[in-house]
Amino acid sequence: MTTPSDRSAAPRRCLAIVLAAGEGKRMRSTLPKVLHKVAGRSMLAHVLDAVGRAGADAVAVVVGPGREDVAAEARATASEAGIFTQAERLGTAHAVLAAREAIAAGYDDLLVLFADTPLVRPETFAQLRAKLAEGAGVVALGFEPEDPAGYGRLLTDEAGALVAIREHKDASAAELTVRSCNAGLMALDGRRALGWLERIDNANAQKEYYLPDAVAVARADGAACALVEASAQEVLGVNDRAQLAVAEAEIQRRLRLAAMLGGATLIAPETVFFSHDTVLGADVTVEPHVVFGPGVKVGDGCVIHAFSHLEGATLAKNVSIGPYARLRPGAKLADKARVGNFVEIKQADIGEGAKVNHLTYIGDASIGARSNIGAGVITCNYDGFLKYRTHVGADAFIGSNSALVAPVEIGDRAFVGSGSVVTENVAPDSLAVARGRQAVIPGWAEGFRRKMAALKAAK
Repeated sequence: MTTPSDRSAAPRRCLAIVLAAGEGKRMRSTLPKVLHKVAGRSMLAHVLDAVGRAGADAVAVVVGPGREDVAAEARATASEAGIFTQAERLGTAHAVLAAREAIAAGYDDLLVLFADTPLVRPETFAQLRAKLAEGAGVVALGFEPEDPAGYGRLLTDEAGALVAIREHKDASAAELTVRSCNAGLMALDGRRALGWLERIDNANAQKEYYLPDAVAVARADGAACALVEASAQEVLGVNDRAQLAVAEAEIQRRLRLAAMLGGATLIAPETVFFSHDTVLGADVTVEPHVVFGPGVKVGDGCVIHAFSHLEGATLAKNVSIGPYARLRPGAKLADKARVGNFVEIKQADIGEGAKVNHLTYIGDASIGARSNIGAGVITCNYDGFLKYRTHVGADAFIGSNSALVAPVEIGDRAFVGSGSVVTENVAPDSLAVARGRQAVIPGWAEGFRRKMAALKAAK
């Protein structure tokens, strides 16, 4: 038999409802607002990831009519997410009720989040849930902006309990002095939330159903209400491109700080840009003006020199990149590999201690350990229809300005003479030279100069 104490000790189950149905007209974009990216990830995905790390057991995403693109992004981030459509936009409470079926399934905690507020930390969601566990029926998230004009105020009693959310236009002069403003995000007692949401009316100028009215409805039932405070940066809502840039700046600040606290040296942190999933090992040094696209993992002791761009690349230990290097998706560099200035690597494995130092393109290839790729070398991997691979063995030497026409294999310890166009396999320990024989014509230059001077004078 289950006792009341057994129930109280059981883990609390949580449903997160993410509102993602807004059109985002101020973004001036054909892309839905919530799919715009911050640190290489959509705002919707940021919210779903954070609430997942906060322990949500289920997620419901409310989208607009016909927004399969938003639904697909939700499923890509949270595969079990339920998708619900808000057919008409009649306010935030109305949007939450679009997920009525999910709410009715029964949860202890209900979190209501906004997909265009991508910077809220999992710890903040946990704080909202903690207030519910302490007995609150509704918990609002508050913040103190530099300029509170236009924001609803969170009004509390002497004990600090939330008594009302007052819209700016309805607030008295005394209430307008309150600095704590409504961020919009809310937590509700999941066992009573549906009844409270259904009782919210639209008796207002906009004829809409507002989620903040849940406080008044809950208090009318005798439920206690509370608030949690967050920073203004954390609860930033993105409505246009300018605010998107502010969100990017804030998340980059966090990522840079985390990288440095994790053991990486950033020479000029403000010039380095990370993706949400960038992984840096210990004792990594990143010089100024480096950009990390999605999917980059950098091992211990690596040096990323200035003005390099990495995306979808994996670096083992003590690798050196750049300056002015580009690593594209599929680049994999083994220990102590070196990629120098103006080198591009794509879908290629660079072996341990191999060097690709100058003005070179290596694509769809494997370069063996300790091999040296000279300046200006390219792998010709595409014939206009299909792509092919080039394999260079260990300890090979590819002379400057050579073209390796795939598919082709260069054996271990082989040499390719400078300026060669290699179209056939080269056996191990061989020398391949594939270029026209040099011809020298004595006196040719003198006659050429006289001829051209005469032509120029005639004009």
